[in-house]
Amino acid sequence: MSVAKRVLIVDDEAPIREMIAVALEMAGYDCIEAENAQQAHAAVLDHKPDMVLLDWMMPGTSGIDFARRLRRDETTANVPIIMLTAKAEEDNKIQGLEAGVDDYITKPFSPRELVARLKTVLRRTTPKGIEEPVTIDELTLDPISHRVTSEDQSVDLGPTEFRLLQFFMTHPDRAYSRNQLLDMVWGGNVYVEERTVDVHIRRLRKALGDRHDYLIQTVRGTGYRFSARAN
Repeated sequence: MSVAKRVLIVDDEAPIREMIAVALEMAGYDCIEAENAQQAHAAVLDHKPDMVLLDWMMPGTSGIDFARRLRRDETTANVPIIMLTAKAEEDNKIQGLEAGVDDYITKPFSPRELVARLKTVLRRTTPKGIEEPVTIDELTLDPISHRVTSEDQSVDLGPTEFRLLQFFMTHPDRAYSRNQLLDMVWGGNVYVEERTVDVHIRRLRKALGDRHDYLIQTVRGTGYRFSARAN
């Protein structure tokens, strides 16, 4: 019997936490709750949840600031985060994704939609079958240790850039459209804008530096390709 996935629900409104917990427990998840960022940080360290559902608007430390804090800390950098918010504007979505949030769901939402989105993110952040390190032109990605090295020097990547690079390195020499990359890396989430792909491509190229940024090639009229061959 598989162990239930543990979800941390962070929201300052108790009725919302309860509604979410009931829906997730009926779907087979184990839930823990926190009403602010301080409680949530302690819960992350103590209980090591498989997923954090995080409200954007909270008294004290906001959800977006807490998400950034989790991403900065090596021990919590890879915990999947879904942001819960009443903010529907595109700029706020981009801000959340830039902070390393894996998905975004706008209130009000149905429990059924939340469960579906949560399953998608967990499936996406738990890659199966790709466990061996991949090396292309002295750039190495190790999916087990979650490390990337360029000529034995560590490359610092955010979680989305890591997934993007992992996809590229395991699917080289083929051009992908932005929509295909959204499907493969973000899980086909229609709430993510196509230009978000460009944002993360730019950040990935910058992180790879002069030595390896050539590997990510822009294919005019199509999208992007990862290849050690000349563009």
